[in-house]
Amino acid sequence: MNYTGIALTAFLFSILFDLYIIKSRLLTRAVFWTSYAIILFFQLITNWWLTSREIVMYDPDAIIGLRIASAPAEDLFFGFALVLSVMNLWIYWGKKGIQKK
Repeated sequence: MNYTGIALTAFLFSILFDLYIIKSRLLTRAVFWTSYAIILFFQLITNWWLTSREIVMYDPDAIIGLRIASAPAEDLFFGFALVLSVMNLWIYWGKKGIQKK
């Protein structure tokens, strides 16, 4: 599986995780989209900085080729999946009362 496939799989899984497994339905809340917009702004800056200086490079055969802020579009899908999944786990563990040791 290439980076495109992994990013899209993570993206779709994070949506299913939110809506049907954890059922927190963050995707339906304005607070999530506001938070994500802030995170996305900094993700684009970081992606641009890392890829334009060739600190991080991608195999052209593993991505679709569309770049946003010098980074593959797949990074946006993967970043979205990470943010949504972590926020869902935070809510889930908060409801379960898991405490720091």
